[in-house]
Amino acid sequence: MGSGTADAAAKKRRKQKSQLQPKSSIHKSKVKDKKKKPSKNNEEKKEFETTAAATTVGKRESGVIQRPTASQQLSFFIDQYQSANRVQLSSLELDSLKETCIVEQGQSPAQNTTDNLDEHVKVAFGSSWKKVLCEKHILEGQVDPGNPALLVISSSALRSLDLLRELRSLTKDCHAAKLFSKHMKIEEQQVSILKNRVNIASGTPSRIKKLIDIEALGLSRLAVIVFDMHTDVKGYSLFTLPQVRDEFWDLYRTYFHQPLLQGKLRLCLYGPIPSNSSAKKRKPKDD
Repeated sequence: MGSGTADAAAKKRRKQKSQLQPKSSIHKSKVKDKKKKPSKNNEEKKEFETTAAATTVGKRESGVIQRPTASQQLSFFIDQYQSANRVQLSSLELDSLKETCIVEQGQSPAQNTTDNLDEHVKVAFGSSWKKVLCEKHILEGQVDPGNPALLVISSSALRSLDLLRELRSLTKDCHAAKLFSKHMKIEEQQVSILKNRVNIASGTPSRIKKLIDIEALGLSRLAVIVFDMHTDVKGYSLFTLPQVRDEFWDLYRTYFHQPLLQGKLRLCLYGPIPSNSSAKKRKPKDD
């Protein structure tokens, strides 16, 4: 009887073992599956991060294009010009306005941070940037006083100073010209500009135009103009701030439009631009 009981117990153990074996295999399989899933998720996460880390040039965010391409800058500028001046550019003029007349903003994300206008400018002037922008001596017949190679136009004196700080690395030897009316009389500016070599100038539309009108500020060396696209606390920019906007387009039409069409000038819209024409547009004049 004891032997029969022992045999029965042994059979029971073998049966339990055989029943448990498939469950163990299933469990191992499930463990393997669980290990595989995180691997798949990691791959998807890595792919997402790679996509997110890709260049953001031309990307639209919150109604603005953070780093507009040359094509986007040009398209936006043409729209703004036609809207503000109530005109339609001719096909000949449009053909003359190519992407080559726009300075492309830097390609690396680091070049889209603040305080780095100097890096954009270096790229714009290529290998000659140091000679053109940093030399301080007047060269008779080549570099006359009061003729900047780079002109930065912004909506206010304070903003002009902000941009000059971003250009500080380029203005240590040859100081930049401050072209705005805040605490500065135009006669004093005239004397200073006509006495010294000017490589870089930054100011507001009204004062810049007055200095050109009285022939204190020359344009013979001007190669690049930077339009500051910064918006103030009320959302206004160089292209939308009342009065300043009109002064800007008056300056542009008078002195810059034809040289741009002739390929003598390049423009840079520095900063984010609206992804659509959110500003109120003026209707073109009827022909």
